[in-house]
Amino acid sequence: MNSTDLIVLVIYLAGLLVMGSIFSRLKNTQEMFAAGGQSPWWLSGLSAFMTTFSAGTFVVWGGIAYQHGMVGVSILAVIGVASMLVGWLLAGRWKSFGYDSAAAFLDARFGRSIVQFYTWLQGTVGVFTMGGAIYALAVIVTALIPLPADHFLADPETGHFSVTIASLLISVLVILITSGGGLWAVLMTDALQFIILTVSVLVVVPLMLLRVGGVDGFVEKAPEGFFSLVSGEFTWFFLAGWSLVFFFKMGGEWAYIQRFVCVPSQKDAKKSSYLFGILYLVSPLIWMLPPMAYRLIDPSADPEQAYILACQVVLPAGMLGLMIAAMCSATASMVTTQLNVFAGAFTTEFYQRLIRPEADDKELVTVGRVITLLLGGIAIAGALIIPRMGTYTGYILASVAILTGPLVLPTIWGLFSSKIGLGTAWTVTLLSIAVGLLVKGGFQTDGWFTDIAFFAPFTKLAQLNVRMTEIVVGTAFPLALLLIAEVTIKKTHAGWERIQANRTRHHKAVPVTPSPLPARLCGWSTIIVGAIMLVLAVVDQVDALILGGFAALLLLIGVGILLLAKRLERLATEKEAAIQQVQQEKELINNGW
Repeated sequence: MNSTDLIVLVIYLAGLLVMGSIFSRLKNTQEMFAAGGQSPWWLSGLSAFMTTFSAGTFVVWGGIAYQHGMVGVSILAVIGVASMLVGWLLAGRWKSFGYDSAAAFLDARFGRSIVQFYTWLQGTVGVFTMGGAIYALAVIVTALIPLPADHFLADPETGHFSVTIASLLISVLVILITSGGGLWAVLMTDALQFIILTVSVLVVVPLMLLRVGGVDGFVEKAPEGFFSLVSGEFTWFFLAGWSLVFFFKMGGEWAYIQRFVCVPSQKDAKKSSYLFGILYLVSPLIWMLPPMAYRLIDPSADPEQAYILACQVVLPAGMLGLMIAAMCSATASMVTTQLNVFAGAFTTEFYQRLIRPEADDKELVTVGRVITLLLGGIAIAGALIIPRMGTYTGYILASVAILTGPLVLPTIWGLFSSKIGLGTAWTVTLLSIAVGLLVKGGFQTDGWFTDIAFFAPFTKLAQLNVRMTEIVVGTAFPLALLLIAEVTIKKTHAGWERIQANRTRHHKAVPVTPSPLPARLCGWSTIIVGAIMLVLAVVDQVDALILGGFAALLLLIGVGILLLAKRLERLATEKEAAIQQVQQEKELINNGW
């Protein structure tokens, strides 16, 4: 990166902090952690889409695409299938019960103890894992910033910006965004980075294809089997299992549930999940083409750096900085989502319930921001520790496959079953986690049971099918336990009656109108970025055509969003007026007029 890239990077990140400050005057926890139930469905869907993106996406899946080709695309595409199923079966149901968070639902459905356990476990493990995404981003950024070995910010071993210092700086940025603006700030940064990253990749793809001789040259020069949808340990069974894991993950993980409940209606919740699914079905091929094409340029590159190296080859000064800034924002989204969700859970489930039941909204918002800072410290620890635990790719694949089922399946089952209760939730969660860790630690290479003859067949099977073993243990075992409970328990649990009562009250509530503010902010932010790129196009005569085209595209998108925002605002005003009229008519009827 040169000085122009660094300037663009700093301006973009400063803009994110400004966006967070715009929402820093949130009045209550419902606005802080659920966007007041006013998020438009498209913003919720884009945010959910970007929540799964981070520098880890470019490092992990970009690395797989570089090594295995279309396999990287197919792994991402099955996530889209999972999201479509979530929209059909789960998203609307979550909204229908009328709770502002997964924690509130679990408290009513099962009891406070399981909420506190999930909060501690998912909060600490989830945020800790997000630290790995911060580390992945730091690796990408620092690889492009060479420094003299004696520079106080340099890593003497690599001659580049220190990964540790970069991880700390990125963590601080993420914490400031979340603690300042809450979920609104998270949603807004998600929408902006979606626009920037998508347009940037749309520029990178044709430039990369030109470098390798066009589409025909790419197809001819690609390694054998490069366009196969499966390869090695990533089999058809793995893809089916991975889709199932993500169905449960998106249907029961608190960060995704937050996206379903922050919109005005059940229909909006479904639409947000469908948008997520469509984007993941269509976009992976575009996203993964740069590292796939880079394989033809440099077959010996580090797979985890292939994506950013591909961008470096073709992007002019300024655009590379913007691309990295957008990657920073994507990672920030992933981490800020976790911080916001669990800061909300700790604030309401611990501080308000156990310490200060009489706390007002102003105090709770302040406490929420303090808790966000504390959770940020856990993310920093993850950024520093995970790299020392093995490969980041292996950690992500194993942790998602093994822990998703035990932590979310009792929750999803409780959406439909009237029988299971607190005891079942505890049993399934604890037993499934224990079995998962036992299999992972006992049957893998150098595991506890590898030297015991009795376990030899199981050890061999597990080592030959590592990924499938993780998926089966993490999903099939808790499902089996829940099925047994469903068959053997005869009584209706009291928690089921509580959530049904809340569902009835929620359906009688006054409908909420989506806020038009997000669209306006997205539009103006996109125009500002486009204007910066236009200035660079004037200054840089060599790459003026690329920069100018990129700027023009951003400006058109920004203007289009503003026009759409104006129309949405008019429709929202008309809808709100109609709702008020209906309410007034009901009051007149109730008063006997």
